[in-house]
Amino acid sequence: MPDPSLRTRVRAHLEAFERRPSGDAVLIPAAVAVALTVDDSGSDSFVITRRAEKLRAHAGQWAFPGGRLDPGETPEQAALRELAEEVGLELAADAVLGLLDDYDTRSGYRITPVVVWAPDPSTLAANPAEVEELHVVPLRELEHPEVPTLERIPESDRPIIQVPLRVLGTHINAPTAAMLYQFREVAIHGREARVAHYEQPVFAWR
Repeated sequence: MPDPSLRTRVRAHLEAFERRPSGDAVLIPAAVAVALTVDDSGSDSFVITRRAEKLRAHAGQWAFPGGRLDPGETPEQAALRELAEEVGLELAADAVLGLLDDYDTRSGYRITPVVVWAPDPSTLAANPAEVEELHVVPLRELEHPEVPTLERIPESDRPIIQVPLRVLGTHINAPTAAMLYQFREVAIHGREARVAHYEQPVFAWR
């Protein structure tokens, strides 16, 4: 069953969080929507996608709905627009609960994660031009003791962060894994956590 206090608690946690914006003005500004919703059984969940294989950049990778900011857009506006375009969730501005830290990617983006409240998932539908798979994942998946896992690679002195999602039979890599872990720590539990120091796998550098 859904937690009736979740929306209030998440908003309070994000309001109390001193988020860190990126200091790199050269990077392309982008935003993603971390959408809180419910699955078919009524469990509190979040939305995640696997990007379409035919996309020019980051094809086939796991991601939150999102993309670069249009001229004049705020991260909140961009996240809501992309959420509607990619997965059919049309939400008003008051659905935004708060922001997490910006995450700078190796591929040249400055991503702002925008946490939003989407209690009615009935309109969820993947846009095949952008989304290969669309999943609603219970929040309890983030409480597994293996979340997160860290790996070392010879190309970097920073650890790669991964979030295993057993229900999908896969591991989510950074940048999405970094944002997902901070979402769990900050938005769900009210604990301070920083993720900018976590590395991405080499395939995501391009």
